Amino acid sequence: MTHKIWNWQLKKWPHFSYDKEALKELEYRFSQNRGTVLGVLKHVHETSKDDLLVEILSEEAIKTSEIEGEVLNRESVQSSIKRNLGLKADKRKIPPAEYGISEMMVDLYLNYDKPLSHKQLFQWHEMITNGRRDLTNIGCYRTHEDPMQVVSGRLYEPKVHFEAPPSKQVPKEMEQFISWFNALHNETEKEGILPLAKAGIAHLYFVCIHPFEDGNGRIGRAIAEKSIALSINKPSLISLSHTIEANRKKYYNSLADNNTTLEITDWLVYFGQTILDAQENTLKRIDFLIEKTKFFDRYFSQINERQLKVIQRLFEAGHTGFEGGLSADNYKKIAKTSASTATRDLQDLIDKQILIKTGTLKHTRYFLNIKAV
Repeated sequence: MTHKIWNWQLKKWPHFSYDKEALKELEYRFSQNRGTVLGVLKHVHETSKDDLLVEILSEEAIKTSEIEGEVLNRESVQSSIKRNLGLKADKRKIPPAEYGISEMMVDLYLNYDKPLSHKQLFQWHEMITNGRRDLTNIGCYRTHEDPMQVVSGRLYEPKVHFEAPPSKQVPKEMEQFISWFNALHNETEKEGILPLAKAGIAHLYFVCIHPFEDGNGRIGRAIAEKSIALSINKPSLISLSHTIEANRKKYYNSLADNNTTLEITDWLVYFGQTILDAQENTLKRIDFLIEKTKFFDRYFSQINERQLKVIQRLFEAGHTGFEGGLSADNYKKIAKTSASTATRDLQDLIDKQILIKTGTLKHTRYFLNIKAV
């Protein structure tokens, strides 16, 4: 079998190249969307802005972990995010993994404008490996002599998707990466590299070094978000990991297709479109929050406590809606009431045009009629 030559083994590493024209339209749309986000945010109440912040940071914490196969408890993550932001939260005990990733997401948000440093990366690594006992290098770069490989397949016949630089090269590689990253985002930088290209190169460059024993994907995605934030001079508040996780196979395939070359136009087009999709997802969340405020302003005095509890649960599902729609049985469980009371409450909500009914008999489902607000 022919041995692959990885990008970091090429003579021109780490000087990536790409076709700027291929990104022109994506960069333009990113700039336009950014203006739209700033415009609509002015119409969001401060309390709702806190809700939006907690929702996006929590979703990112959960999804960046899911990409790596780790499933976290949503309520614990949200509670931890609130505590780390200094917002009111319940007093539940937070597991180490949930606390650690939440801590990193809040640090990324609060300290987006600080230059990247070894210290910050080490702190992020300590946060996301909180409670781990299986790693020898926590809060520092890897030092083991074995090759750092990304593999899949059977134990006796593994498929090597990528092999990173040897551990002994990592300190030098990371010194070079951090200097490059900070120079790229310096206000006096004259290279003319636009935001999507900066973020895409930064992410690929970092994960190809693969400097940590574990957690490189999560930290790499955080670096991409930091890059965007530095480019726009404010926290990015985009659902990047949420968007990647929706089609993680394409993400991994795109990385694999670009780890043997320094010409990365295909990667930047993919990653740029992913950032755009994430940005548009945030816009939908903001629109949904505005509709939610209007909704409660109009209907709050017209609904009872049971109905309020269920409607709040529907809104918690976000702009994508309650999965599969609300059934009478769901209503009964959430409101902790009888079937007959649930039926009356639901009919009342339909009569008031608060809910829309679809289907019949056991297939009947109910959805929020927020467009009627």
